[in-house]
Amino acid sequence: MLEPNGPLSPEIYWRRRALAIGVIVVALAIVIWLVTMVARGGDSSGADQAAATTTTSAEASASASETSSAPSSASTTPSSGSPTTTSATDQPAAQPCQDQSLALKVTVGQPTYRVGDQPAFGTVITNISSAPCSRDLGAGPQFLVYTLDGQRRLWASNDCNDDAPPEVKTLAAGAQLSYKGTWFGTTSQPECAGERLQVPAGAYMVVAQLGAVRSAAEPFNLAA
Repeated sequence: MLEPNGPLSPEIYWRRRALAIGVIVVALAIVIWLVTMVARGGDSSGADQAAATTTTSAEASASASETSSAPSSASTTPSSGSPTTTSATDQPAAQPCQDQSLALKVTVGQPTYRVGDQPAFGTVITNISSAPCSRDLGAGPQFLVYTLDGQRRLWASNDCNDDAPPEVKTLAAGAQLSYKGTWFGTTSQPECAGERLQVPAGAYMVVAQLGAVRSAAEPFNLAA
């Protein structure tokens, strides 16, 4: 069966068989080479991946070690309208807030109230200096109600209130602190002396004051 049969000469058939065998041998060699390269590439990739994992783990351990050895400090930044407080490790102690370092703005809940209502007032303290400062605000700013011409003081929020305990607040440069107050619509005198009388209908104004710092007056009305 190995002897070629056909119309052509045996030599031609042997050459064809030799060529086919050669092609098969070359194809097998290519397949073996590809399998070998893939196997080597997989081992190399695994080794590289293992090395990369080791390096990453070492770097992570070093980073964690540096973090745990670094000194810690805490700071709190409240929302707008509240003072900013910072731990002693972050900055030196703030200097006292002088009157010229602060500004006050007063507001009225609504332009007109009825006699017998309780008008609501608000004020915002702002540190207008370029450095943080501290101030005892335990009693807070006081609200004062005057006749519209400013000639007669009718009421002050601290006339009949006991002295509040000290409460030092630190305000960063530009920081603000807000307070609210309610007026019962009656007169008052320092140390709560005298009789407290219902204020009649009319036009009035309220001022906020902290130490020697006073806000601009804000007008409002009491209607009958």
